Amino acid sequence: MITLHLHPTLQLTDEVFEQLCRQNPDLRLERNAQGELIAMAPAGSESSRQNLSLSAQLWQWNQQTKLGVAFDSSAGFILPNGAIRSPDAAWVAKSRWERLTPAQRRQFAPLCPDFVLELKSPTDDLATLQAKLQEYMDNGAQLGWLIDPEARQVYCYRSGQAVQRLEHPATLAGDPVLPNFVMDLGLIWG
Repeated sequence: MITLHLHPTLQLTDEVFEQLCRQNPDLRLERNAQGELIAMAPAGSESSRQNLSLSAQLWQWNQQTKLGVAFDSSAGFILPNGAIRSPDAAWVAKSRWERLTPAQRRQFAPLCPDFVLELKSPTDDLATLQAKLQEYMDNGAQLGWLIDPEARQVYCYRSGQAVQRLEHPATLAGDPVLPNFVMDLGLIWG
């Protein structure tokens, strides 16, 4: 991950950022709340495999329940603090998604997901990801999971509660935000 510090007179507005992303589709870009541009390396093959497994489980649960909309790592969200973030997987309750206009749905959605998931790759800094999860929570997320496959740990973030660190859990339960959703971590721990 590289943070690019832009000249103070260069305004990286939502529109300019979206245009930059569209013109550079091979780059994974985010903008932090201070307006700095963050470029992230593509995921390694193992991280990509793990992320697909996690996203697929969320997607499948959502297809069965029809309670909201699930997203993969390519979706961007404009958080209330002005950051534009792309979690590895996310979910938004149906009622919140339906309040957005069609134009808002086509662009980076101007909301914080109800659920976010970040999967730590070998090149990621744990403290940076923990700060990112806290940022999601501070901006309205109700549930967040930070999964560290190498350490076999999961950091669970729940609105209004202290962060909980779990050692090598077999599953994660999403209640009450994701009713009856249980994520199987067996393919992650391999």
